[in-house]
Amino acid sequence: MNNLNIDFDKVDGLIPAIIQDEVTGAVLMLGYMNQEAFDMTISTQKVTFYSRTKKRLWTKGETSGNFLMLKSIKLDCDNDTLLVRVNPVGPVCHKGDDTCWAENNSSKTLFIDQLRDIIKDRKNNPTENSYTASLFSKGINKIAQKVGEEAVEIVIEAKDDNKDLFLGEAADLLFHYLILLEAKEIELDEVMEVLIKRHKGN
Repeated sequence: MNNLNIDFDKVDGLIPAIIQDEVTGAVLMLGYMNQEAFDMTISTQKVTFYSRTKKRLWTKGETSGNFLMLKSIKLDCDNDTLLVRVNPVGPVCHKGDDTCWAENNSSKTLFIDQLRDIIKDRKNNPTENSYTASLFSKGINKIAQKVGEEAVEIVIEAKDDNKDLFLGEAADLLFHYLILLEAKEIELDEVMEVLIKRHKGN
């Protein structure tokens, strides 16, 4: 990340930094960085900005404790805007909201895309101690069988009132379903497209 070819001189030493939640994909806030703020962000792994009003560096969360823990930084096509993905610790806005636009940041569904990438990597770069890789090595029949087993288990738990057990089985079913899609070389977007077409047809 510290090898990015950032053009600080293009905009008088300050470039905008768009802050995005790594898990939810929500845009949390916009800040500005100079070279020093960027370097401090990299070294501390806590997002630091240059305050245009206070004329100094400030680390988000330095007084509230609501830090933005750095996950990754990307540079745009013009080399003058940063996309900073973070794990926020607490509310981001000084007013106590999840984002500076008072939007809710509770959805975790975009984590599915990260999980899909992990599953794909386990298939393409298997390791000896990986459960996921071991399933791929056993073939499509074993994977399909596991999906069936998890489906039965979630049906059983659905009849009881133990939420934690039901959530565990729901997570197991979703995980193995994603493995099955990867084994069949089918993207989740293809499944979503079927649902979208059905919705449009109603």
